[in-house]
Amino acid sequence: MTTSTPRWFTSSYSENGGQCIEIAANLSASLGVVSVRDSKHPAGPVLTVPAGAFATLVAAVKEGDHTS
Repeated sequence: MTTSTPRWFTSSYSENGGQCIEIAANLSASLGVVSVRDSKHPAGPVLTVPAGAFATLVAAVKEGDHTS
């Protein structure tokens, strides 16, 4: 079953300090994208990135290969 409705979630590592993002990865298989939004403004703008680019970003962060 494919869907075009994002299912938003916040990382379990989030400490609810108000500096969080939510992602909707359920669109990756059907549309090839990951949607990202500010958890403080759920009705605000959504950034949609190619799933491969998002995976590269996550891998770089896990490896510590990023800059602040």
